[in-house]
Amino acid sequence: MEEICRDLFNEGQALEDLLAGLATEEWGLVTPFYEWTIKDEISHLAYFDRLAKISATDEARCNEILAELAGMEDFFQATLTEGRALSPSELFSWYRTERREMIDAFKRLNPKTRVPWQLPMSAKSSATARLMETWAHGQDVFDTLGVEHKASPALKHIAHLGVATFGWSFSCRGMEVPADAVRVELKGPAGELWEWGPEDEACRISGKAKDFCLVVTQRRHYLDTRLKIAGKTAQQWMTCAQAFAGPPAVGPPAGKFSKE
Repeated sequence: MEEICRDLFNEGQALEDLLAGLATEEWGLVTPFYEWTIKDEISHLAYFDRLAKISATDEARCNEILAELAGMEDFFQATLTEGRALSPSELFSWYRTERREMIDAFKRLNPKTRVPWQLPMSAKSSATARLMETWAHGQDVFDTLGVEHKASPALKHIAHLGVATFGWSFSCRGMEVPADAVRVELKGPAGELWEWGPEDEACRISGKAKDFCLVVTQRRHYLDTRLKIAGKTAQQWMTCAQAFAGPPAVGPPAGKFSKE
């Protein structure tokens, strides 16, 4: 938990540092993500950071909130309402508070402790999911402002989640999960090699970890990255990769972003 909480803090801090310099009007800039504004992105993060904190500290209350959300026709919009009503400075303060309190709550848990969510998960998995969300929505803000989102060790956790959701990426769309495996070889920010899958597997994905994370979080089309993809299953996966829960979603079309 110490490692994942450290990376979760650092990734959130990078986003906070970027937000701290925004002019009031910049909070209204539209991001590439479903035409949400920067203010919407941070409202969403603050809402779910608070829910993750409650999940780690008050199981009964968390289940009540999850039941309320499940009964809403458009629960995503419901997560934005509270933040939209705040001024940018108030929202920034709310996000900072919830992020820190969530991480403090995670630190007190055993990594294997089960916590409530849409599907119950371990505390470590919950923290990893929050890291993925922080990084992905943070990427939207970095993209909108034209600022480089520097690669960090946190990418290894996000990449691992992307690999772990291989089957989910197909099943959530009602597609048959391919029987063959995919070898994934990614280069971390310091040049280290991160590997998943059988070494002799013909279906392979290789390249920078950041590119892979951009695809599995649906922030880039795989054709707008420098990933090397070999084999039908690997290519199919990259067209539907989805490292997050919820209904099947569609990322940006090819050509929306240039290769970095």
